[in-house]
Amino acid sequence: MMWKKSFLVFLFSLSIQNAVLDDDRTKKTDECPSPRLSSQTTVVTKGQNVSLICSIEKKSQTIMYYFYQGDKYLRTKDNGESNIFNLRISEARDLGPYKCKVQDSISSVYRCSKYSPDFNFTLLDPVATPVLNISVIQTEAGLYITLRCISPNGSLPINYTFFEKNAAISPAISKDVRQPAEFNFTKKSTQGDEEYRCEAKNRLLNNAKYSQYSPIPLTDGDGCALCLQLLPVGLLLVLKVIALIPACWILPKYKARKAMRDNVPEDYGHTPMEVGEYEK
Repeated sequence: MMWKKSFLVFLFSLSIQNAVLDDDRTKKTDECPSPRLSSQTTVVTKGQNVSLICSIEKKSQTIMYYFYQGDKYLRTKDNGESNIFNLRISEARDLGPYKCKVQDSISSVYRCSKYSPDFNFTLLDPVATPVLNISVIQTEAGLYITLRCISPNGSLPINYTFFEKNAAISPAISKDVRQPAEFNFTKKSTQGDEEYRCEAKNRLLNNAKYSQYSPIPLTDGDGCALCLQLLPVGLLLVLKVIALIPACWILPKYKARKAMRDNVPEDYGHTPMEVGEYEK
């Protein structure tokens, strides 16, 4: 029985020791937290200026900030300076990874010199000015209008939104392939002054592009009706022109020949006047 009690005492003391060790580890972790490296944006384009911010929960007047790109040291900033590192994205290698380290040589809090997790930027191409195409079909219910919008360049996915003048008439339509976004609706009639345009944007901030305003074209039904109305008039004009061409060509010749026949005598030798004059 004694050995059982001794064994239980041993297990109890072991559990207490483990709890103390865990508590010590937690305290050390809390006393030496990892810094955090962040930026106002994670998506960038070539030529863009960005800022990296190294931040910590516990602050000290003697903190030193160390910035790295991979294992390459970039710069050190003390507490008298900003904890912000500015850079310019000129090529793909400027995307990262970046990290920072916080250290305080006086306080014991940051002597552990922990590093932040890696931070990377994502390079995106800005969208190009989109192109809007409008097609209209006349139906019994009214005008069936189809708007199609596509940006020829820009990193995918691209979100498209359609507008009538300055009012949005569609939700954002996301396309992760280089194909036109399409939006359909029906109008009972048109006033003739409607104008439409579309917006294209991707994850780049403040980089939305808009198409030119486009009016509603003539409907297929209106076009056919107009053709049917103009067809008889056109045929009549063509027939008149065809009839006038030979008339204008033949009539002058006919008049000229008739005039020649009227001016030439039929027989000078048998006229009474000629006989009288000859006898004298």
